[in-house]
Amino acid sequence: MFKKYRWNIVLMLFLGNALNYVDRTAMSVALPILNKRFELTPFESGLILSSFFVGYALFNFVGGYLSDKVGPKKVMGSAMVVWSLFCGLTAGAYSFVSLLIVRLFFGFGEGPITATTNKTMNNWIPVKERATAVGICNGGAPVGGALSAPIVAFASLAWGWEATFIILGTIGLIWALIWWKVSADKPEDHPMVSNEEAAEINAGRIEISSTEPTTSTQVKVSLISIIKQKRIFALLLGMFGYNYTLFFFLTWFPTYLVDARHLSIKEMGFAAMIPWIAGAIGQLLGSIIIDYIYRKTGKLLFSRKVVLVTCLMLAAICVGLTGFVNDVVSAVSLMTVGICFLYLQATTYWAIIQDIVPSDRVGGTSGFIHAMANVSGILGPSITGWLVQTTGQYTSAFVLAASLAMIGALAVAFFVNGPKVPKNQEVIV
Repeated sequence: MFKKYRWNIVLMLFLGNALNYVDRTAMSVALPILNKRFELTPFESGLILSSFFVGYALFNFVGGYLSDKVGPKKVMGSAMVVWSLFCGLTAGAYSFVSLLIVRLFFGFGEGPITATTNKTMNNWIPVKERATAVGICNGGAPVGGALSAPIVAFASLAWGWEATFIILGTIGLIWALIWWKVSADKPEDHPMVSNEEAAEINAGRIEISSTEPTTSTQVKVSLISIIKQKRIFALLLGMFGYNYTLFFFLTWFPTYLVDARHLSIKEMGFAAMIPWIAGAIGQLLGSIIIDYIYRKTGKLLFSRKVVLVTCLMLAAICVGLTGFVNDVVSAVSLMTVGICFLYLQATTYWAIIQDIVPSDRVGGTSGFIHAMANVSGILGPSITGWLVQTTGQYTSAFVLAASLAMIGALAVAFFVNGPKVPKNQEVIV
């Protein structure tokens, strides 16, 4: 399809990430309907949304670790099959408890996707294109979120929410079949990749593996020694704040529009789509900006950090202010700007991991950071439900999300550091 075969892999991962967020967001969009169907309290709704992240966070690390050990092709294909099956099985839920269990196993399936995407990009994309490629792959997430809101709202009203989940699960299984046909763990393993393209992918890569030569022996740098570093913990805090804010929007914003702003399901579907569109634009623009700054300055880590810190702070301000407005236009407008800034910096975490972590530890480190950061997804929806049920309003939930994003931005600003990297070279330490 593409002259350079690596962009076929990027396209497949873009579509996979888009489907990931369509499937994931479907529950949030359908939740106002399910609340009435199963007579759920706000706290019970929060528990259902949180249950996904229990399985998801655990398999962030497991999936990333396995992508280092057995290869990203097998991990990604298997993950899509599992989550698609449980997406379809959501249609069979008949109570609060059954929804809770299905969402838990659905999270198991989706857990590996982000770390495995990062590992695939590390294998397939030359350093000069990497931020852009990762941005395109992860850009599927807000595109999926934007499509999910109107599609799920329309399909649920037209055919019932059960049919919606069955259709989405079937599409995922079709994607998995195509992935097994077109992908490979590394470009040199694929018959469609020329020797010239393989050389281009590896050009400019100064590979420092986790086995470092010394004067007399080789010392193995363990995954534990990497994740104990202060800069890794600071990056984790940054991603925790980012994820908490994103998942607060993903899980509760549709219900907020119906509950607090009194929109119909149809109106909510279209209103919730607007911030996701802005997020998709922000995701792609952020990656382009990062690569541009790197080309101009030759400072790899700086190009990531300046975008991350600035945009995460601006996103925090917009989200915090949303809690204090009194009309739907202002709320949607502020969240649209906030989600755009949030996605402008979304690529940076994965790019930084690739910059400061040995290549044969990228999957495991990505999975660990993603797993710990996604504890926010376990806590956030339940805390939001409790706050809404206790206070009768959403203001404190918006302020909490904004505060955690601001703390994360400051942690990255002060504690994430690394060696200077010359132009057109990659140093992984």
